[in-house]
Amino acid sequence: MSVAKKEYKRITTKTLVDMKEKGEKISMLTAYDFTMAKIVDGAGIDVILVGDSASNVMAGHETTLPITLDQMIYHASSVVRGINRSLVVVDIPFGSYQSDPKEALRSAIRIMKESGAHAVKVEGGKEIKESVKRILNAGIPVMGHLGLTPQSIYKFGTYTVRAKEEAEAEKLKSDALLLEKAGCFAIVLEKVPAKLAEEVAKSVSIPIIGIGAGNGVDGQVLVTHDMVGMTYEFNPRFLRRYLDLYAEMTKAFEQYSTDVKSGDFPNNKEQY
Repeated sequence: MSVAKKEYKRITTKTLVDMKEKGEKISMLTAYDFTMAKIVDGAGIDVILVGDSASNVMAGHETTLPITLDQMIYHASSVVRGINRSLVVVDIPFGSYQSDPKEALRSAIRIMKESGAHAVKVEGGKEIKESVKRILNAGIPVMGHLGLTPQSIYKFGTYTVRAKEEAEAEKLKSDALLLEKAGCFAIVLEKVPAKLAEEVAKSVSIPIIGIGAGNGVDGQVLVTHDMVGMTYEFNPRFLRRYLDLYAEMTKAFEQYSTDVKSGDFPNNKEQY
């Protein structure tokens, strides 16, 4: 059962573990730039994820695969300059950690040194355990990511719910324990059955953050542009839209255009 929220001056990886122990839910949203990060941080969100979803949301790519390490560092640097309280976690992009643990470490070091972020996130379990260990051994906090892993979309061939079959569910549970044992401070579970996600959350001592994983986990994450309605084509079951900014912004832009063309803007009070 969740308890009343405690006010934390600064969120750390230890804070998140303490929150799980106390039954306090963890809030997590994405940000990719200074302005959005400042708003999200000011709203009291616990964790800001500089996700490789920037590839979709900011650059218009179909998948997360094209975004580069340099681009992730640019986005992360912008976010870090906008926060005072939130923990900033940065996705290590596709191709920057899977094949070689040494490359994984180099990528993580670059993110931490050049952006000022607080932790990195990687997708996968047993397949990337050596990369995870190498990063952790250097003192860099790591958040895991299991279930639907968008960097492996061409392997899956679909964005459908993962781990519905027993074999995949067992592997997911095993991978979660492996990541906990390796030293990860938290794990994101994406698009898995709620019952399985709750089972995983109860089996580990580190926080499980869900996206499309039900309410039996320790926290939730959404893509900010989705939950405020800036992106309108994406409508998965797990998404709750808190605003319809697409409609509101379109209306504002249309009114601005009308006012400019009619000569109404700027008026006498809006000029020097």
